[in-house]
Amino acid sequence: MAANKRRSFIRTTSRIGESIRRVGVSSLEILCRPDRLPLAPVQFVRMPLVLASLLIMPLVSEAQSVSKVGTTAADFLQIGVGPRAQALGGAFVAMADDATSLYWNPAGLARTSASEAFATHSEWLADVNFDYLGVMLNMGGLGTVGASVTMLSVPDMLVRTEDRQEGTGETFDAADMAIALSYGRAITDRFLVGVNAKFIQQRIWHSSASGFAIDIGTQFRTDFFGGLTIGAVLYNFGTDMRLSGRDARTFVDPDPIQLGNNDRIPVNYELDAFDLPLNFQFGLSSRPIDTRMHRLTVSVDALHPASNYESANVGVEYGFQQRIFFRTGFQSLFLDDNEGGFSAGLGVHQRLFQGGLAKLDYAYRSAGRLGGVHVMGLGITF
Repeated sequence: MAANKRRSFIRTTSRIGESIRRVGVSSLEILCRPDRLPLAPVQFVRMPLVLASLLIMPLVSEAQSVSKVGTTAADFLQIGVGPRAQALGGAFVAMADDATSLYWNPAGLARTSASEAFATHSEWLADVNFDYLGVMLNMGGLGTVGASVTMLSVPDMLVRTEDRQEGTGETFDAADMAIALSYGRAITDRFLVGVNAKFIQQRIWHSSASGFAIDIGTQFRTDFFGGLTIGAVLYNFGTDMRLSGRDARTFVDPDPIQLGNNDRIPVNYELDAFDLPLNFQFGLSSRPIDTRMHRLTVSVDALHPASNYESANVGVEYGFQQRIFFRTGFQSLFLDDNEGGFSAGLGVHQRLFQGGLAKLDYAYRSAGRLGGVHVMGLGITF
C-alpha cells in the first residue's frame, strides 16, 4: 500500500512538474486554451497566470505604442524645403506648384507651364547649415523634368578622446547629401503624377553610408470648395543605410586576462543598418477666394511617418495682386512632445523682362525651447 502511494505521489509530482514546465514555455496558450491543460493538479496555477497576464497586457500595449523617433538614417530628408512651405507649416502636398515640388510632391511639377530655378538657405538648429538647389524644366507634352541637391553640414569640431578631452589637435566634420532626379506629368487635365529617384549619402569624419530611395506623388483637382485639390505622397521608400569606413577599425585584446598574448589584434566593427525615414503624407488645399486682387489658399496635411506618431499640418496663404503674399501655419498638430510648431512668412514676386518672374521668400519657424529657424529662398521662372 505504502509503495503504491509512493509511486502515485511520484507520478503526480512528475506530471505537475511537466505541466509547470509547459506553463513556463507557453503561459499564454494555457490562458487562452484552458482545455489544453494536461492535468487537473495544475489548475492551481491558472488564476495567478490570469492575474499576471492582465497586469502584463497593458504594459505590452504601452510598449508597442512607443514611437521610433531617432531610429532612422538620413533624418535630414525630413527637413522641409523652401520658405513658402515652411511658413505654411509644411502643409504643402496638395499646394505644390513650383520648384519646391521637387521635394514636396513631384506631381506638382506638371501644374505649371514655366521652368524654374530655386535656391534656399537656412541656419538650422545648433549651427547646422541646410541648403537646397533645384531646377525644373517644362518639356511640353513630354512632362516636366527636374534635378535637385540637398545638403546639410556642420562646422569643424575638435576630436576628443578619453585621454585627451581638450582635443587631439585634429578636427572632424559631418555632412549629409541627397541628389534627386524628378519627373512629373499630367495624365488628364485634373490628375497629375510624379516620381523622384534619390541618391543619399551621409558622412562623418572617415565613415560614410549611402542608399537609394524614391518618392511617388499624385495630385487631383476637383470642382468642389473653390477647386479643392487632393495630394498624396510616399516619401523615402528605399534601401537601408549602414556606416562603414576606417573609423570602424581598431585594435582589441581578445583575452585581457591572458598575459603575454598579442593585445593588438586588428578588428573591423560592422555597424547596424538603419531604415530610411519612410513617410506617407496626404493633403487637401482649396482657394475660397481667387480674384486678380485677392487670393486666399487654405491647406491641411495629415502625416503617417514610420518613425513617429501621426500628426497634422495646417497653413493659410493670402496673396495681394499676386505680388505680395502673407503666410502662416502650424506644424505637428496632435503630436506629443512637439517643440514649437508655429510658423509665418511672406513673399514678394516681381515680373521680369520676357515674361520671367523673380520670387523672394522668407519664413520663420518656431522650434520651442530650441529657438527658431529663419529660412530664405530665391526663385526665378523662365
